Amino acid sequence: MTQRILITGGAGFIGSRLAKLLCEDNDVMVFDNFHPQVHGYTRVEEATGLVGKCRIVRGDVANAEELNSAVRAFNPDLIYHLAAETGTGQSYDEPTRYNLVNVVGTSNLIEAVRAHGSAVRRIVLSSSRAIYGEGAARDAQGRVRNAPPRRIEDMRRGDFDLKDEQGAILAPVPTSETLSAAPASIYASTKLMQEYICTQCVAGTEVEVAILRLQNVYGPGQSLRNPYTGVISIFCQKVEQGEWLDVFEDGQIIRDFVYVDDVVDAFRCCGTSRASPPLPINIGSGTPVSILEMAKSVLSLYGRSPDDHRVTGSFRAGDVRHAVAEIALAREQLGWQPRTGFATGLKHFVEWAKESQVALT
Repeated sequence: MTQRILITGGAGFIGSRLAKLLCEDNDVMVFDNFHPQVHGYTRVEEATGLVGKCRIVRGDVANAEELNSAVRAFNPDLIYHLAAETGTGQSYDEPTRYNLVNVVGTSNLIEAVRAHGSAVRRIVLSSSRAIYGEGAARDAQGRVRNAPPRRIEDMRRGDFDLKDEQGAILAPVPTSETLSAAPASIYASTKLMQEYICTQCVAGTEVEVAILRLQNVYGPGQSLRNPYTGVISIFCQKVEQGEWLDVFEDGQIIRDFVYVDDVVDAFRCCGTSRASPPLPINIGSGTPVSILEMAKSVLSLYGRSPDDHRVTGSFRAGDVRHAVAEIALAREQLGWQPRTGFATGLKHFVEWAKESQVALT
């Protein structure tokens, strides 16, 4: 059955792919502010490939009037809320901007739904694994707990391990959805607040809320202009410019890289499932990849020596050490699982990045 689907942030990296997929059988409205940091400055609507396929509304979720107008006019059945400021580092420099877009923007959406969205049956929120902070770790007694934030003074000495409050080493393990939230950055805190706003503000209504906590999403279409985008994009830019790659800490920062097409499929599954999942759901590959391993792979795919890197010992406050998802719940609740292995996905991404970088020069 054809649905009216509103996608906030629908012109972005994930949102535009989701919109293209869903507009084949549905009436889709894309609501996006087309911020130059993400989209550049020229012909951004046309660049998404959505013109003529979806309704495109240029608007900002932080502007309640613009969002109210869109919800009132369209009265969607299903909403995917992807509009957000992303990036840990930038959130420390611009906390007001992050709170305005992520927190106030989400409350604006919920107010618009309560006032004008009589047809809305489900809101699917794009959240982040960042809300777990350092994530799950096992102590010497075999107990799984949330690792506390690493101490700056330890990292300055080159000690990057996870430790408990007494300084004992903790062993990282995949993080499940039952782990308590422990956001370690402004960005992470705003994503957790989005979850609270969505779930608490629809209480007592017939609107369902589904929450997907995304790991590190990558793939063709990711911004190569944005200095706060994913680390793979940043490395591709540097290699293209002939630079060596600076790898932070000791190179053993671990990430769960999940391919964008798999993430889009997870959103599709979440929107079409018979019942809204009762818990937030992790969306990742479940496979650990070190930043050093990834850097060497990127260099090799560009025809460079995998040794063209430096392990610098530098670090960023708020960065987590080991981020890998336990994804069993996604299989059980959504019937979803990732299909694109990291080697294959990275090859697709680098091939696209090479062509895009040539076009940008």
